[in-house]
Amino acid sequence: MESITIKVDDAFAREIDEAMTPYYSTKTEFIREAIREKVQKIKKDSILEQLKENFGKSKVKTPLSEDRKIRLKVGRELLKKHGIKLD
Repeated sequence: MESITIKVDDAFAREIDEAMTPYYSTKTEFIREAIREKVQKIKKDSILEQLKENFGKSKVKTPLSEDRKIRLKVGRELLKKHGIKLD
C-alpha cells in the first residue's frame, strides 16, 4: 500500500475530527473513504457526460421499446466498465 502525506490547516483538521468522530476511528479511514467517494463521483459524472454526448446519435430508426432496451444495455455496460454500481 502506498503512503500519501497531506497537510491541512488547524481549523480544517478540527472540522475533520468533528465530522469523523461518530463514524470513523481514525483520520486515515475517514480520508480514504472520502477520496474513494470522490473518485467514484468523478467516474459517474464522466459516464453520464458520455451518455449525454451519445444520446440519440443512432443512424437507424428503431421502435421506442427497442430503443429503451438498447439504452439500458449500453448504460449497464458503461457502468460495469467503470466499476460503478447505482443504488
